[in-house]
Formats: sequence, structure tokens, C-alpha cells
Amino acid sequence: MTKPKDEKDRVIDPKELKNEASFDLTLRPKKLDEFVGQKKIKDNLKIFMQAAKGRKEPIEHVLLYGPPGLGKTTLAHIIGNEMGVNVRVTSGPALERSGDLAAILTNLEDGDILFIDEIHRLNKVIEEILYPAMEDYALDIVIGKGPSARTLRLDLPHFTIVGATTKVSLLSSPLRDRFGNIYHLNFYENDEIQQIINRAAKILNIEIESLASQKIANRARKTPRVANRLLKRVRDFAQVRAEGKIDEPITDEALAMLDIDEFGLDDIDRKILEVIITKFGGGPVGLNTIAAATGEEMATIEDVYEPFLLQIGLLKRTPKGRMATDHAYKHLKLEDKKSKTETLF
Repeated sequence: MTKPKDEKDRVIDPKELKNEASFDLTLRPKKLDEFVGQKKIKDNLKIFMQAAKGRKEPIEHVLLYGPPGLGKTTLAHIIGNEMGVNVRVTSGPALERSGDLAAILTNLEDGDILFIDEIHRLNKVIEEILYPAMEDYALDIVIGKGPSARTLRLDLPHFTIVGATTKVSLLSSPLRDRFGNIYHLNFYENDEIQQIINRAAKILNIEIESLASQKIANRARKTPRVANRLLKRVRDFAQVRAEGKIDEPITDEALAMLDIDEFGLDDIDRKILEVIITKFGGGPVGLNTIAAATGEEMATIEDVYEPFLLQIGLLKRTPKGRMATDHAYKHLKLEDKKSKTETLF
């Protein structure tokens, strides 16, 4: 059995890759009006920010949740730009000790934003310290140990925490309740993704035809980060094969080379569906069985591959296990033997 491709190598992985930080920063919109999609969230944020500016107060704490690659980090920086304040960036796993959090909070200024990515991964000790900081703008520090220990309360500047998470269910209720604004980022429509691609192409000074950007958008899994990554790969292909211009034929060639089909599926997505259909009659089949048959880890299948297959209706979950849908049979051009047998009888 061949070794499965590492999930980090996937062109269509919605998580940010290590070498993409500077590329994403170049393409990231700076103002709310430049941000494509998520209309309801933008409308609400405009009102809340305008009201906060009118009162000369920092905006209430904001929680952004949804799948990776939809713009949570971008929105956090946009809020900072719109409010005219500094944005400090950290993440849940990075805050290991109470001293780490104390050092960051005491160095903030009035109105500053502290962006905490993967906030669901904060440890409980840090979370307990965060409660009074978010509510009372105070930091409780314990000095000493044992009977001689005493608590010192430090006043903090009035700041805003913007938290981002892909797993809002893992946030504790006390922490979630301290956010005044909670927004769920949804997947984008294909026409919105096309607008994002066209905007990115202008920034990168790439000549791209409308049909080409449409084809990339259709394969971007409704995710801006994937769209920008595909544009980058197609640009490289066009630079070598077509003097830098991205047209429809070049786009088709590049996407075929990347092995990404018209639904945005790669070989691993198709392999999972093919295993369910050809080896297990379309399901239902347990996740651990699929993992054993494909050579992928259960957590990887559940967190990385399944969400999009469920989103576009190629896979469904049942109490007995996973099942391939009629759309999956049609897309893979495989015969539904189970339905054929049922028809005969």
C-alpha cells in the first residue's frame, strides 16, 4: 500500500500553510468595504463599530467561528483598522503560562485589540485569568505560596478581545458568554469566490480571463484561502506555459495537473468515496473502517475531508455509519449496485 499524502501537502487544504503567511497578508483586505461576502456580519460590525466610535469606547469582545480559511483573522485586522487601533496577535496554544497572558495584557493600550486564534485551545488556568480581564479590565495575580499568598489586582486598559475558533462547541460556556458579539462565518458562494480571485489577480498584477477565474472559483471549495492558493498555482503554470496570461485552456491544464476535479475534490476525497462505494456497497460503514481501508487517520478524515463532502452532498452521516449519496455515484460514474438489486426484487 502506498503511503497516503500528508494533509499539509494538499492544495485544497483550507488551513494556512507555513509558507503562505506573507502571501495571504498581501491579499488580505484592509477595510470592511473591501471584504467580499459575509454581508450580515459586515452590516452588524459596521453598526457596532460606528456606535462604539460615537461613544469613544472600544468595541465589545467579538467571537468569530467557522471552518478554516473563511476570513476570521482578516476580519480581526479589519476591525483594528476601522477602529484605528493596534492589533496584537496570539493563539490559544501559545499562552501556556499565566505570565504569558499577563505580559500581553499589561502592554496593551486603551482600545487595542487582542486577537486570540484557536481560542478553544486555551488551558483552564489562562481562561480563569481571562474572565476578570474581559469583564472588569482587571488582572488578578497571586503573589507568594501557601498561607502567606495574597492576591494583587492590576487595572488594565479598556481593550477588546477578538477570538477565533473552528470548534465553538469546545469553548466553555463562561468564556463564550463573555463575548458581546458572536458571529458564524459561512461558506462563500461561487460568485463571491470569483470576486475574491479577480481582486487578488489585480493585486498580483495577473491577467486572467473571466471564464478562467470562474473555473478556479468552482473548484475552490467555497473557501477564499483555497481560491487564492489555486490562483497562485495556476499563475505559476501560466508563467511557464503561457507567458503569464491565465485563460480557460491553461486553467484546465493546471487544475488537471493538480488532480482537482470540477467539484473541487482531490484524489484523497475521491478515494474515500470510492472505498465506501466499491468496498462497502455505498455504506453505511464506520469511520474506523474507512480509516483502515484508506490509510488515513480517523481524526483527519473527520476534521479535514468529511466536512466538505457533507457540505456538497456527496456523503451523509447516519446512526449506523457513513453513506455515499446518489450524487457521489454520479460524480464518480459508478453504478449503484444496491439500488439495482432492490429494483430487481
